Amino acid sequence: MTAKLPAPVTLVGRHVRLEPLGRHHLSDLFAAGGGDEEVWRWVPSGTPHTEAEFAAVIDKRLAEIEGGTAVVFAVIDLAGGRAIGMTGYYDFDAVNELVEIGGTWYARTAWRTAVNTESKLLLLTHAFEDLGMGRVFWKADSLNERSRSAISRLGATFEGIHRRDRLRADGSWRDSAYFSMLADEWPEAKSRLTERLSLG
Repeated sequence: MTAKLPAPVTLVGRHVRLEPLGRHHLSDLFAAGGGDEEVWRWVPSGTPHTEAEFAAVIDKRLAEIEGGTAVVFAVIDLAGGRAIGMTGYYDFDAVNELVEIGGTWYARTAWRTAVNTESKLLLLTHAFEDLGMGRVFWKADSLNERSRSAISRLGATFEGIHRRDRLRADGSWRDSAYFSMLADEWPEAKSRLTERLSLG
């Protein structure tokens, strides 16, 4: 059975709401992560230091959405009601039932909180249970140990390193670590993630 392609949708949990990214999220997102070198350290495009540079980042994502190559979400902190990060679906293929979760960053205040766990739980649930995907995958800079550990904690399997995968903002070449989760692995991973959130 062919899966369904991702489309803009709102996904709601107890801690966060993922809603379709729009230009109206700019001020919140710039306040959350604009100019923070550590937040953007591993993003190939580099750190947006001004609101205009940040607007260009959002406009690029909106162009990808318009072109049908991505579905991007603003991550809304339900306690504060403000956007604190972004995440999305990329490289999706309905025939081969696969989708990438990527483009993720959060304000530093959201690190080591329930935000990433619940965001990924919402995205994985939608991908496997609503869209019918058979494989969800992630790519991370091979040097980004924090991101690689976070992906592993979701229950994803490390698949290997793609060498010289993409150009970094500083002109060096990035090797990318690939991870995946399959549909038959999802029920166990969902149980663990749900339990982790209930204890958090």
